[in-house]
Amino acid sequence: MPCCSKYRGTARLDGKTAIVTGSNTGIGKCTVLDFVKRGARVIMACRDMTKAEEAAREVRKQVEGVEGAGTVELVCLNLASLASVRQCAQELLQKLERIHLLVNNAGIMACPQGKTEDGFEMQFGVNHLGHFLFTCLLLPRIIRSAPARIVIVSSYAHEWGTMNFEDLNLEQSYTPWKAYCQSKLANVLFCKELGRMLQGTGVTTYSLHPGAVKTELQRHVDDMYFKGAAILTRAFASMFFKTPEGGAQTSIYCSVDEKLASETGLYYSDCRQKTPSSKACDPEAAKKLWELSVKMVGLGDWNPIIAGDNTQPS
Repeated sequence: MPCCSKYRGTARLDGKTAIVTGSNTGIGKCTVLDFVKRGARVIMACRDMTKAEEAAREVRKQVEGVEGAGTVELVCLNLASLASVRQCAQELLQKLERIHLLVNNAGIMACPQGKTEDGFEMQFGVNHLGHFLFTCLLLPRIIRSAPARIVIVSSYAHEWGTMNFEDLNLEQSYTPWKAYCQSKLANVLFCKELGRMLQGTGVTTYSLHPGAVKTELQRHVDDMYFKGAAILTRAFASMFFKTPEGGAQTSIYCSVDEKLASETGLYYSDCRQKTPSSKACDPEAAKKLWELSVKMVGLGDWNPIIAGDNTQPS
């Protein structure tokens, strides 16, 4: 049976501003609800604004009468478009004086082969590159807001991932699962390198496996292997999958637990630190991924770690 125990930490987020990507459904929505109950101002960064508005209404209704509840706001973010990422980041920087918490939660899983607006393999583009650029553009403001945290939702699937640095778009050897696992390994490596680079700034990073959660993320997986798999998945979901609320617990733990304030660049599962795959512990791979990502998203020589808060890449 899956571990679905609820995180019991009582830390408050009063006066704090949090951004959660992909938060109109599933564990992202549950993460938002928790943060609002803790008093945070939460920005839901989502692609589908109609669904996001509906989710925001539901969250507001659930916190009616909750003493000290925070607020919910919406921004449009399409991680498959670097132009959208830049526009969203600019909008947030214009309206937010501080950013104390960024949860990179959005993701796609084992979708049919496709490319982002900028020509990148879809899963690598959305799960890693979109979040990489989004994080970098917000980073000077996050550093100014320290102490602050950046939480990256990865997956146990990173264990099967390999960084194909000679063909990151997998044009020579694409399978949906191979692409997904590579993107999740990229998440853990990004967290590791970002944590190293941010040492001494007061900003800490965390990557995590949320557990097997039956959400919309599996919409492409159910019938990927054989017809009727979706029926079997639904039949066994209650036995083997966490609820979205259960899947959100490690994200919440990494975001608010006071004991983690001195930890950075590490990987977590079921509200405890875990050792990721050996490939995810390779500092040279983490550095190489960072350097290639900078080039792919067009950051040039602009360094978000040392850039002033009022500067942006040209």
